[in-house]
Parts: sequence; C-alpha cells; structure tokens
Amino acid sequence: MGISRMKGLGGSRYLNFTLEKESYCMEILKVKELMGMTGITPLPQTPPFIRGVINLRGQIIPIIDLRLKFGMSFLEYHKRTSIIVVELEMEGDTVLMGLVVDAIQEVIAIPDEKISILPYINTKVKAEYVRGVAETPEGMKIVLDVHKILSDEEFVQLKGSAATKTTAEA
Repeated sequence: MGISRMKGLGGSRYLNFTLEKESYCMEILKVKELMGMTGITPLPQTPPFIRGVINLRGQIIPIIDLRLKFGMSFLEYHKRTSIIVVELEMEGDTVLMGLVVDAIQEVIAIPDEKISILPYINTKVKAEYVRGVAETPEGMKIVLDVHKILSDEEFVQLKGSAATKTTAEA
C-alpha cells in the first residue's frame, strides 16, 4: 500500500509508541528523526522531566522524558528506549525537541473521523496533552497533541537554559 493510497483513506499518519505499557500516537508530520538513547548533558535549574540537551549534528536540542512529564515514574533507559525528535512552531520559532519514550512501534494511518475527543479519558496522561482517542484495528490509541507538551513558561525556561549551555561551550 503506497503513501498515496494511505492518504486516500482520509487520514493522517501517526507514529505509534509506548509509555508505561499504554499505546500513544503523534502526527508523523511533526517527527523529524527517530534515534536510540544517547548521552544527555544535564541542564542546571530545570524541572526533572527535562533530562538535558544533546548535540544533534551541531544543533543543541533539549530532551524531555515523556514519562516524567506525564507524572509517571522514571524508568531506567534500556535498549528499546528511544528519542523522537520533533519539530514544533513556538512563538514564531521552529524548535527541535527530543522526546524520550519507552519504545517506538510503527507508523499507522488514522482517519480523522476515527479520532474522538472525550471529555474524560481514563489514561495516565492529563487530558490537556491529549488530542483524542482513536479506534484502530490494533486497538485504542491515545493521540497526543505535541504542541501542548511544553507550557509557554517551560518553553521560555528551556530556551534560556539551552542558550546558556550553548554560550558556555562556545
């Protein structure tokens, strides 16, 4: 099944991954790169879910542990732990950010009409980060809104810390 055929199904493509044995998805258009765990340089004075920064081909990008961000317990990184590098528009800037997940599954197509917005979602993740829930042949998937993962204050704080780190290394 080619991409054009998938697009014809009237849906977007999503990257499926797991956190705490639950299945989550994010729009593939926001995903720039998938990578295994790598050395992370810690940043001082940042919340625990901001694990630090990595140097990705000369670009310093912040790494956010989604388990910690979503209030789950920290899980030691293992061979399936992955970083999803996403590109977001924030305050008019294009920003790259790495999201640590337990494991990456596959890319799936979900027709837009299959995503339901539920007022109450029985999930480990706060409703504010969730765009909806999708019924797929592989079961229920929680669709995340990647833009809501960082609040404006956290984004500003992160930008400041990453800038300090970059200048210190220069």
